[in-house]
Amino acid sequence: MKKGLLIVITVISVVILALGAWGCGTSSTGGGVESGSSVINQQSTGIWVTGVGTVTVIPDLAIVSMGVQAQASTVVDAQQQAAGSITSIMAALKTKGVADKDIATQGYSITPVYSYNPTTGKQTLEGYTAANTLTLKIRNVGNAGVVIDAASAAGGNNSIVNSVTLKVDQPEQYNDAARKAAVTDAANRAKQLANLTGVKLGRATYINETLSNTPQTISFDSGVKAASSVTTPISPGETEIILTIQVIYSIS
Repeated sequence: MKKGLLIVITVISVVILALGAWGCGTSSTGGGVESGSSVINQQSTGIWVTGVGTVTVIPDLAIVSMGVQAQASTVVDAQQQAAGSITSIMAALKTKGVADKDIATQGYSITPVYSYNPTTGKQTLEGYTAANTLTLKIRNVGNAGVVIDAASAAGGNNSIVNSVTLKVDQPEQYNDAARKAAVTDAANRAKQLANLTGVKLGRATYINETLSNTPQTISFDSGVKAASSVTTPISPGETEIILTIQVIYSIS
């Protein structure tokens, strides 16, 4: 009986020792995970720089938001006035060389107009306003003022110009030059930092690119109707294609 009990105790001890050894192996694997974390941390070290590449260009596209706003005592009258004015505007745009594909309806609305009597505290229905807004592309920026004037004159007193946005039609054609300038700028910054801190600059281990092309917007008071007798000067000026890259260089 004692001999059998001794054998059982011996077997249990062996199992415990085996489990302990296996547990030590698991701990070793945990050390491997920590080693992997160290690798990740090593990848996060180095010299981090931001390079900026800028290309200055002249906008070659004008995007105009304009239309009509007509007020009448009835919905039908307001609609008819707005429809007549917007039809005249679209016809004028075509005579100035604006293609059908570059003219799009941006919005249409009919809203009641009320007057308020502060004495009685009541509102009185005065009529209705019909508004029709277009977005048009003028591909000859130098001709934008002439096109706007002709369209405004055609719409008469119902004409409204909301905004003119000047932009580059195909900015991607300038991306290569901006990217090259950004890479050069990043490399120069990294070299200077390495020299100042006494480290040896290695290869790039991370690169991230961000592109920015901000158009110029000329805003008009949407509540003021355009005066057809005034010549509208539109100057394209210059705009910038900006490309930014973030680069991480290894160091030793």
